[in-house]
Amino acid sequence: MLKIKRVPTVMSNYQEEVTTEAVGCGRNCLGKCCLQVSNLPLYTFSSDQNSPKSESFLSELLLAQWEERMRQGFFRYDVTACETKVIPGPQGFIAQLNEGRHLKKRPTEFRVDQVLQPFDPAKFNFTKVGQEEVLFQFQNGGTINKSYFLETAGVNPAIAPNIVAINVSPIEYGHMLLIPRVLDCVPQQIDQDGILLALHMAAEASNPYFRLGYNSLGAFATINHLHFQAYYLNIQLPVEKAQIEMITQRGLRPESEKGVKVSRLMNYPVRGLVFSEGNTVGDLADVVSKACICLQQNNIPFNVLISDRGRQIYLFPQCYAEKQALGEVSQELLDTQVNPAVWEISGHIVLKRRKDYEEASEASAWRLLAEVSLSEERFEEVKEYIFAAIGVVESKFEVNNEEKQKAEEEAMLDGNMFEPVASHFQEGCLVVE
Repeated sequence: MLKIKRVPTVMSNYQEEVTTEAVGCGRNCLGKCCLQVSNLPLYTFSSDQNSPKSESFLSELLLAQWEERMRQGFFRYDVTACETKVIPGPQGFIAQLNEGRHLKKRPTEFRVDQVLQPFDPAKFNFTKVGQEEVLFQFQNGGTINKSYFLETAGVNPAIAPNIVAINVSPIEYGHMLLIPRVLDCVPQQIDQDGILLALHMAAEASNPYFRLGYNSLGAFATINHLHFQAYYLNIQLPVEKAQIEMITQRGLRPESEKGVKVSRLMNYPVRGLVFSEGNTVGDLADVVSKACICLQQNNIPFNVLISDRGRQIYLFPQCYAEKQALGEVSQELLDTQVNPAVWEISGHIVLKRRKDYEEASEASAWRLLAEVSLSEERFEEVKEYIFAAIGVVESKFEVNNEEKQKAEEEAMLDGNMFEPVASHFQEGCLVVE
């Protein structure tokens, strides 16, 4: 059985402190009263797809500052001490033992049966986060030649900054939050600008082991303030290894001319769609955001995984919370206290009890995730909603044999975007750097 060992990477060149003037409300938070008089580190990226991307700069910066916050004691526990293993089996599900996380994690403060809910300033939101948890601002510099980092920069009160902050209840090394336009107090719902920002961050990190995730309300988001999660895990996620089948499409509207390919996950416990390519990153963001907005408007909870440096996006409509409310989830699964959000659905399962960790098997992981998935009939119905929203329909016309063979060759993708991971490390051990 493969055990995953995390090895902290110290990068002292980028260990900078967050600074702020001692004015504002006195709480040194991310509210407007404090931000407008604050200085925070600033990372400015180029939105030009052809601009040179460093393969290590953003990752080194993120991880060095994350480690510094860990050294300063801002996390509720030491996630690097949590046991993690790869469960034997074809899927290669990943199990982590994180005893007590559910007791230390901030409780949910809103209804779980409504995907769209208004922002409530009285409840916890990210304007109440202390600035010591902030790593840096993450701003679009337009078509600048090269991304750059400033150790300290004023916050423009006229522009709501995008903030990168630590997740104080991490589930993996480097676990952080991307909070778009923090001062705009946008509730937890996808829009095009938000998904585009997340894709830019994935591209800037330029690391196949850096993923971003999103949970809607009703799909185990715990804070109703727009945010994405991200972390590093130096192993291919099971969903990234899953076979996908391209869906033949024909366009109804200009959206279909954006070059985005839509595929379906095959032989995986959770039914989902996969979006890839696109003429530009903006085209990919436009199509994915339309799909997410469709689910939101139809009150369908969902999770999103951004993978492969922002080039592949997985969309999972789900129904686990609904089944829980209806009493349709077995007591055995409920006893595990696992809330299957984006990371669990992607195959990285956080377990709260040692018994479940030690007895974890591919069958038990599959059983849990299968409860998350929509039925085949419901999935097909939801897929039609999405296709209508993005302006395509599944093609029903016949093609000649030569075209059919070519289409089949293009359609059957194996989903592998990485070199084999295990061969890079000593036998029996995977190292997360």
